[in-house]
Amino acid sequence: MLFLFSVVGVDSQGLNVLYPGPEPMKGSILMQATRIDRKFEQTRAENRAAFVSFVMAGDPDEATADAILAGLPAAGADVIELGMPFSDPMADGVAIQLAGQRALAAGMTLEKTLAMVARFRKQDDQTPIVLMGYYNPIYIYGVERFVEEAVNVGVDGLIVVDLPAEEDAELCLPALKAGLNFIRLTTPTTDNHRLETVLNNTSGFVYYVSMTGITGAEIKNRAAVGEAVQRIKSHTQLPVAVGFGIKTPEDAALIGKYADGVVVGSALVSAVETSLIEGKASANTASDVHKLVEALSQGAKRARS
Repeated sequence: MLFLFSVVGVDSQGLNVLYPGPEPMKGSILMQATRIDRKFEQTRAENRAAFVSFVMAGDPDEATADAILAGLPAAGADVIELGMPFSDPMADGVAIQLAGQRALAAGMTLEKTLAMVARFRKQDDQTPIVLMGYYNPIYIYGVERFVEEAVNVGVDGLIVVDLPAEEDAELCLPALKAGLNFIRLTTPTTDNHRLETVLNNTSGFVYYVSMTGITGAEIKNRAAVGEAVQRIKSHTQLPVAVGFGIKTPEDAALIGKYADGVVVGSALVSAVETSLIEGKASANTASDVHKLVEALSQGAKRARS
């Protein structure tokens, strides 16, 4: 391991920093290095982008979702984002909305999502898992209960799309204090002034949304994405992962040239959908997702070769 702690906070210029090392900083939250930190250190040492896969918990049913989740690391996923199904998403395109609806119809809940992570951890103690979704289910569940149980089952980080930096006391700070990374989104409309606010208390990595709009759309200007990644990197030492609009190995290879991580979600949940027979999982559902992850991850890995 290359470092012992991540220090999350603001420096003398008001910018968020991640220091590799145990040196504390006034006003910061001191965290032990997480699986996310260690994974990005590994991929950085290997001179490649991490491949980050998004799948929906409970899609299309709990048993098949377990099988999909269990096979992601062997297929090439470095980091796993596990969606928390919610009935009223605000940033999801059609594919991920439908995945959430399938999961909810099959009886998936936040409690069952945490149980999925617990089962996964019985066989894999290395691959980082980030829960991604919206604040309403967490609020209803209870923040203190959610954070405690997430830590206990082996969750590493959270992405909560609709909880802005101004509301850090709601969930972000309790999560950080418990040892969970809190990953925030930046977008093409996040200017430098707003970026300072967004980066404050962000840890693990920064998620750059490659476009304005919803998941599943197409990236129209890849050069602009590269410029945006460099701008974000000038404000933080955190890794920057890029998501939204990455659908093919070629897309992954292009984005992986300058991003620290390549995030794919809509293509994977679409693979679940196309594998279904009369709305139910087929014998090929899990393997279809794993084959696509393998192809996409290879695209990300060859980006700098």
